[in-house]
Amino acid sequence: MLRILTLASLFPDVSRPVFGVFVERQTLGLAARDDVDLTVIAPLGIPPWPLARHPRYRALAQLPRLENWKGLTVHRPRFPVIPGGKGLSSAALLARAVLPLARRLHAHKPFDLIDAQFFFPDGPAAMRIAQALGLPFSVKARGADIHHWGHQRWTAGEVRAAGMAADGLLAVSAAMKRDMVALGIAPEKIRVHYTGVDLDAFHPGDRATLKAEMGFDSGPLIASVGALIPRKGQKLLIEALVALPRATLALAGQGPDRGALEALARERGVAGRVHFLGNIPHEALPHLLAAADVMALPSASEGLANAWVEALACGTPIVISSAGGAAELFDRPEAGRIVPREPLAIAGAIAELLADPPEAEAVRATAGRFTWAANSAALFDHLSGLKRRQAAPLSYD
Repeated sequence: MLRILTLASLFPDVSRPVFGVFVERQTLGLAARDDVDLTVIAPLGIPPWPLARHPRYRALAQLPRLENWKGLTVHRPRFPVIPGGKGLSSAALLARAVLPLARRLHAHKPFDLIDAQFFFPDGPAAMRIAQALGLPFSVKARGADIHHWGHQRWTAGEVRAAGMAADGLLAVSAAMKRDMVALGIAPEKIRVHYTGVDLDAFHPGDRATLKAEMGFDSGPLIASVGALIPRKGQKLLIEALVALPRATLALAGQGPDRGALEALARERGVAGRVHFLGNIPHEALPHLLAAADVMALPSASEGLANAWVEALACGTPIVISSAGGAAELFDRPEAGRIVPREPLAIAGAIAELLADPPEAEAVRATAGRFTWAANSAALFDHLSGLKRRQAAPLSYD
C-alpha cells in the first residue's frame, strides 16, 4: 500500500466546481487503485479582515474543513494571503498552516511521500513540510507555475529551491521539462507526465443538433476554453472573427479580461457573434466542444492544455499557437493548425478547416494516447519509485 499526502492549492470545491478540475481528475484516478491510500490537503488562501468579507473569500471561509469529496478525504485548512502581494511569503504561510495538520495525520497513519500538484505555492510548501516530517516529495509543473512564478522576482528562488530539493518532478510536456531545466533544475529528476481525457465523456456528436440544443445558429461555431486573461489570447480571436463573417465565437471561461473583451467585440462590430458563456460545468464541456467546428486557443504560454486534448477527443480540430507542448500533440494533420499569434493567421487557419473539415474520427485518434488510465499508471510508477529509490539518484529517459 502506497500512502500519499496530496497537496493541492488548485482543487475544486462547491463554490468553484471547475477550479483545478484536472488536478481532481488525476487524483481520483490514482486514489481508485487498490494499492493506494490517498489523502488530499487543499489549502484555502483567505486574506485578513476586512478583505475576507469580499464574496469571493466569504464563500471559501464557509467551506467545511474536512469533507468527503467524490470519495476523496479532503482537508481544507486556511492560510493567510495578501491580494496583489505577488506571492511574497505565500509558500511559507501555506506550509505553516498545513504542517500541524500534516503532522497529526502522519502520526496517526504515516505517509510514504508528499505529492504537490502545482509548483507555486505548493512546491516550496511541500518542501518545508517534507523536511519537517522526513518524507520524500514530488512536484508537478503544469504551466503558469513555471512560466510566471518561476520568473517573478519574489518567487523564482523558491520555485528553483523546491525543484532542486524534490526527490522527483513531473512536467506536463517535454517543452515544460525544457523550461524547468532552463531554471537550473536537474533534467534527470524530471519525468514527462501527460494529461488524460475521458474518452467516454468527450466524443464526437451531431454538430447541427448540438448547436441547436445550445442555442447557436447553424453557421460555423468556434469555441475557446480558458480563463479570460491576456495570456489565453481571446483578444486575438475577436480580432480574427472580423475576417470570418459567418462564424460565431463562444468563449467558455471567466476572468478579469471580460469587460475589455466585450468592449473590443463592440468596437470591432462583432458583438452579436461573440457569446460569453462564463464558467460552464465540466460535464457540459463535451457538448460545447462537440458542437464546435473548431476550437481555438492562441495562448502566449501553456504546458499542455487539457482543453486541446478534450477538443480533439470530441473530433474537433484545434487552432493553437506554438506554446508549450503543442508540437508534441500534433501527430497528424487532421488535428488542426499551429499558427502565429496574429489575427489574420488565426483567421486563415480557421477558414481552411471550415472549408475542408477533417473527419471527426481522424481528429479524435490524436487524443487516443491521452487516457486517464495511462496517466494514473505513470503517476503511480513515479511516486512508488520515490519510496524505493530514496537512497539512489533518480534517472528517467
